[in-house]
Amino acid sequence: MGLLGATAIEDKLQDGVPETIATLIKANINMWVLTGDKQETAVNIGYSCNMLSDDMNEVFVIDAKETRNKMKPGSLLGTDPVTDLLTRTEMKTFIVPKEVANGSYGLVIDGHSLAHALEENVELELLRTACMCKSVICCRVTPLQKAQVVELVKKYKHVATLAIGDGANDVNMIKAAHIGVGISGQEGMQAMLASDFSFAQFQFLKRLLLVHGRWSYIRMCKFLRYFFYKNFAFTLVHFWYGFFSGFSAQTVYDEWFIAFYNLIYTSLPVLAMSLFDQDVNDLWSLRFPELYEPGQCNLYFNKKEFVKCILYGIYSSLVLFFITYGSTYNSVQSNGKDISDYQSFALIVQTSLLVLVTVQMGLETAYWTAVNQFFIWSSLTLYFSLMFLLYSDGLCLLFPHTFKFMGTARNTLILPQVWLTILLTVALCALPVIVYKFLRMEFQPTKVEKIRWYPRSPFYLRASSRRSAYAFAHQQGFGALITSGKNVKSRAPFGFGDNYSFHT
Repeated sequence: MGLLGATAIEDKLQDGVPETIATLIKANINMWVLTGDKQETAVNIGYSCNMLSDDMNEVFVIDAKETRNKMKPGSLLGTDPVTDLLTRTEMKTFIVPKEVANGSYGLVIDGHSLAHALEENVELELLRTACMCKSVICCRVTPLQKAQVVELVKKYKHVATLAIGDGANDVNMIKAAHIGVGISGQEGMQAMLASDFSFAQFQFLKRLLLVHGRWSYIRMCKFLRYFFYKNFAFTLVHFWYGFFSGFSAQTVYDEWFIAFYNLIYTSLPVLAMSLFDQDVNDLWSLRFPELYEPGQCNLYFNKKEFVKCILYGIYSSLVLFFITYGSTYNSVQSNGKDISDYQSFALIVQTSLLVLVTVQMGLETAYWTAVNQFFIWSSLTLYFSLMFLLYSDGLCLLFPHTFKFMGTARNTLILPQVWLTILLTVALCALPVIVYKFLRMEFQPTKVEKIRWYPRSPFYLRASSRRSAYAFAHQQGFGALITSGKNVKSRAPFGFGDNYSFHT
């Protein structure tokens, strides 16, 4: 038989895959590979993309062929080696003790062995063993088994899972995960149509997680903290006011302020923060993958942070009410008019509250843009504009039952002691936050704060980097000849002609 021709197919990794996986591993993200390729190909892929390395203590390989050979009659091991690996403690070679599980192990298991390991009596042991390994590769698996592995992690670990694939056989896995990512490639568009996010190359996953995913988590946590705080401070003032009003259901604020507080006055600044805020820029987020870990530990919004919001809201409401109450108690103007009435008190409290939550928004914002500035100043401007409009004499005369605060803004805000009360109230409420942030940054800074103060390379002006135009040598040069003005070419020796070449 003669060989007429041969064809070889090379399955190459996309650009940036090893670097992306290495970066995600540094971010404390567990990477598992679920592939339909055979074992040798899967292991080679593991080494090429840095999931497996020679520095590992051991790479456990569970092969179905070896399993069938050991289960033949006359074999020393008459039971299923997969079950033995996961349940028997006598096999010291394959058991990874918890005290030495330092992430330097790898696990490679094929589809037939995985089918036994996914049985109900041993699936938990499979997950425990796999989680003690640095890398897990499942080869020769079916689309159903890919989805079963994802469901297994979701069932016992209670963590967020992400599945990424580029073919129709990855659709079940993508749908089973919390977040599905599809890659457009040569295997069709099925994975992209079934995914939550889609892009062209695997390396874009790094930016999706470490930049946009982390920013989205931080923005959402800041939004929730600010939302709970501003509403606790807003609501609890009514509680303290009830002790002085005999719990008569009288509101401490004007009814129009209550209607516009969340709808207009405080909605735009928090919207801008939720869209544009970032603790560090994208380059530093990619350079320091460990910044992703606080989000995995849910450090930015948890029960502790929620309790902080409640306590800070209680403190702010106490200051807002009692400072204003003390400053207006039995107070009169220079002309003898009383300013300790209910309407003046309500106006001072609601103005102090709005200025306070705006200052708190500024303290929470880490990245300022023109949109943030515009929304914050627009909210304050809109508040004072609507206040003077709603408290004007014209509206109060036309609709006396709807607009009851006639002339209150004009008569109250012209007093210096009112603005001093607002300033004192805002300062007392914001001072604990400023002191806490300062002490934490000085004595127990977070990873983000350390990186934000990471020393940058100094910036030099272009003029300071000019060359001096001086050259130094150990031998005598031709300076005198050059400055003499003589023609060197005309004095060239006979026979050399124009064959000189000068190298500088």
